[in-house]
Amino acid sequence: MALEFDRIPPEVAVMMVPIVGSIALFSFLAVASWSDARRREREAYYTSETLKKIADSSGEGAKAAIDLIQQQSRDVTMRRLEGLKIGGLVTAATGIGVMALLHGLVSEEPVYLAGLIPLLVGAALLIYVFALAPRETAAKP
Repeated sequence: MALEFDRIPPEVAVMMVPIVGSIALFSFLAVASWSDARRREREAYYTSETLKKIADSSGEGAKAAIDLIQQQSRDVTMRRLEGLKIGGLVTAATGIGVMALLHGLVSEEPVYLAGLIPLLVGAALLIYVFALAPRETAAKP
């Protein structure tokens, strides 16, 4: 039994486009997420195997492997803090933009104060990054 597309009402055809697009998008995202997780897993495995071989080879190799692990840990911490800085700035700027927009739209009521919510969330992120976040200490000799 073949489908006859000329008998489908236009309202149904119009609704099928976003439905099929959503299914395709989320299917793609699931496959992309799975393949990224597999890639990271392989990279972590190969890195750990390489570090094991270097550490087992000699005293100098072990020191180099430990230094590499410490440097990778510092890099991860630095990337995390930089991401929080960017997130805090973007969130604070969004709060300022919302406040300006709401003040321009409704100037007789103080609805612009709703923009304080994202502004204060951004400020909290920035305070955490600059004042409270644990820092990597220098490597001990």
